[in-house]
Amino acid sequence: MTGTAGFIGFHLARLLLAEGFLVHGYDGMTDYYDVRLKQRRHAMLLQDPNFAASKGMLEHQDQLDAVVDEFRPDVIVHLAAQAGVRYSLENPRAYLDANVIGAFNVMEAARRLDVRHLLMASTSSVYGANDDMPFVETEKADTQLTIYAATKKANESMAHAYAHLWNLPTTMFRFFTVYGPWGRPDLALYKFVDAILDGRPIDIYNHGDMYRDFTYVDDLVRAIRLLVDVAPVRPATRDAIEPGDSLSPVAPFRIINIGNSDRVRLLDFVEALEDCLGKKAIRNYMDMQKGDVPATWANAELLQRLTGYRPQTDFRDGVAKFVAWFHEYYGK
Repeated sequence: MTGTAGFIGFHLARLLLAEGFLVHGYDGMTDYYDVRLKQRRHAMLLQDPNFAASKGMLEHQDQLDAVVDEFRPDVIVHLAAQAGVRYSLENPRAYLDANVIGAFNVMEAARRLDVRHLLMASTSSVYGANDDMPFVETEKADTQLTIYAATKKANESMAHAYAHLWNLPTTMFRFFTVYGPWGRPDLALYKFVDAILDGRPIDIYNHGDMYRDFTYVDDLVRAIRLLVDVAPVRPATRDAIEPGDSLSPVAPFRIINIGNSDRVRLLDFVEALEDCLGKKAIRNYMDMQKGDVPATWANAELLQRLTGYRPQTDFRDGVAKFVAWFHEYYGK
């Protein structure tokens, strides 16, 4: 699994270890945000004898290949990436290196070892300028608004080609605004809590007229775990594909939304946060930021059809769990 020191990778690795899987993590430990948080996550995982980890950049193919060849995985879950929509405006080249070259190296390793299933993270940002919601996996998504989103769409296209050429079962999942304990410091919830507790203003874009499909991290990783066992199979004919299924007609390849299927107003999210903290936020209302979108909302019916599961944690409960973790971790 790549990205095991990251927010989502840490939670998924912990779940897989609890179920008895052997997991080898691969993470670059980059300083995009506080490396100490990444080190703490890995330290917790390393307490389990079924977990081991290697440090390395995805762009360094020889190093990645050596780790993969020694561990010889049955399944590869590729979560590592240069994350962050807004940072992609400042340093777009980092996204090409990690998200395109890095993903290509992971796909090459999966092809070479002929793994049972390759699962790769995409993002709801690939829907870009689409405004027909809730977003459905089968709709066209060709209007990405940031380099981050464009690199993730490139991953989907590259992965489809590999699935077709090498009969490599591949599942891409599109995440929708993931939050929860051990989250990234660059995410809105983290920044909001930190600022409110310190009495600093929080930036609220588009003057609060924003909606997000907030997905609690435990729900997300449970969905990924279940999808591990649902490797796509190349259909015999196009007619064999059920309506609403994103399964490719020419490859063992599928795209799946993982979201709460609940469009939440950003201001309601902030109010839930204020209630948990017992403190009002100083709100700095701002115009829409470049590359951002006013709303995201997932149709998660395909996920439920394939796994019998769908995320359902109410955002108020999820916010309370994050705040409890934040208090404990930082002592604030």
